[in-house]
Amino acid sequence: MSKVFFASFLLIALALGMTACDSDNGAGSRATTTPSPKMSDSDLKNAIKTRLDSDAQLKAADIGVSADADENKATLSGTVESQALRTRALELAKAAHPNLVITDKIDVKPREIERKDYTEENAREARERAKASGDTVGSSLDDAWIHTKLFAKLVTDPNTPERKINIDVVNNVVTLRGTVNSAEQKAEAERVAKSTEGVKSVKNMLKVNPAA
Repeated sequence: MSKVFFASFLLIALALGMTACDSDNGAGSRATTTPSPKMSDSDLKNAIKTRLDSDAQLKAADIGVSADADENKATLSGTVESQALRTRALELAKAAHPNLVITDKIDVKPREIERKDYTEENAREARERAKASGDTVGSSLDDAWIHTKLFAKLVTDPNTPERKINIDVVNNVVTLRGTVNSAEQKAEAERVAKSTEGVKSVKNMLKVNPAA
């Protein structure tokens, strides 16, 4: 009799244990299939702003952000001082959400520095940028300052082709090289150069090629 009782007890315990396991497995299954909360436009915008604000320069630039979570798209707008900053803003924004599509409406406008505030460090950086672009800059602070100012003017001028004009500045004399799309662009580049403070004369060696 005792053996029968003991066997019955084991069967009941085993059944209870299997029921508990099934219950746990069901709960685990339900937990993994629970859908994550839907991201709102505000959530996506805040995620992007958090990324941008992690960079001190971009935080200071206060880049505008508009977001569409349903389409997984966002638009960045505003002004930064360099192409490198614009590229960094786009990279940080894209990292805010998988497969996020970014529309770039950021303008690049280098910060103007007055001659009295222009330092040897500014000149060193200007010469490094000029060398990378194939430009020549003389050894004086004036030459580096003129190059910095003229580059900023031509980049932001809608009537000249961006980054197609080489600027050489030696002894306050500017030489423009490269290829532009029209005679009007060639004339505009020369006008901008001649109107730049500190420039003594301008040699316009730009070539016109409408197909460029």
